[in-house]
Amino acid sequence: MYSELQRTDEPDRGTVHFTVLGPLEVLRQGVDYAPSAPKILSLLAVLVMRPGKMVHIDTLIRELWSDHPPRTVRTTLHTYVYHLRRCIDQNGLAADGEAMLATKHTGYTFNIDPSQVDTYRFIRLQQAGQERQEAGDHSGAADAYRDALDVWTGPPFANVQCGPVLSAYRTELLEQRRSVLHMRIEAEIVSGRHRELIGELRSLTTGSPLDEALHGQLMRALGRSGRRSDAMAVYRRLRSRLAGELGVEPCDDLQVLHRELISEGDHR
Repeated sequence: MYSELQRTDEPDRGTVHFTVLGPLEVLRQGVDYAPSAPKILSLLAVLVMRPGKMVHIDTLIRELWSDHPPRTVRTTLHTYVYHLRRCIDQNGLAADGEAMLATKHTGYTFNIDPSQVDTYRFIRLQQAGQERQEAGDHSGAADAYRDALDVWTGPPFANVQCGPVLSAYRTELLEQRRSVLHMRIEAEIVSGRHRELIGELRSLTTGSPLDEALHGQLMRALGRSGRRSDAMAVYRRLRSRLAGELGVEPCDDLQVLHRELISEGDHR
């Protein structure tokens, strides 16, 4: 049940909880214990990205120094690991810093449960929304998707100087968020909340002027609200922008939607 998911996946304030969907934070009892040194924060970010799994030392070096590692790179990395373990021990984030951040033959493992990271709750709520949608409960799906989006507090790793590894992961997370946003809006349109969406969709399309999926959803919301001429105006503006900036026509789905709006007018 979705309501059970809401309760069981709420982070326990007594345990350590890691946020990456916004600033990287290490939270316990509402207090952030994340290290302030940029390189150590980046090290922590890569480890949190793969909770409970070994991260190869070459991955860490690539993230921290890209293609320009220092001559003493392994010694320097060991020093950063030492300071991260010290942060864990001094703040009582685990019974043993070396057990929490374990050294392996070819890398390090950050021994935390995936449920301690906010991405876990985001994905679980996304899955709950998809299950609701497949069952035909579009209103419940929209609620689950909305709760998933509410897990976010800003851009991923907002306070981290991201190198190539974290930048790729950040792009992946942003794409997942974009997908959930589209699914939430779609579920709301199908469940009959189209009128309430128009203002939000106008804002979203202004911020993403080439996002054809968002423009299509705005056109549908306007059309279902009896505002066919406004919907067609959205199409014309998007078509002009796509032609001017990219030299392409709107996608097939938008062209079909536009023809349906024209046909609807012809049959009135």
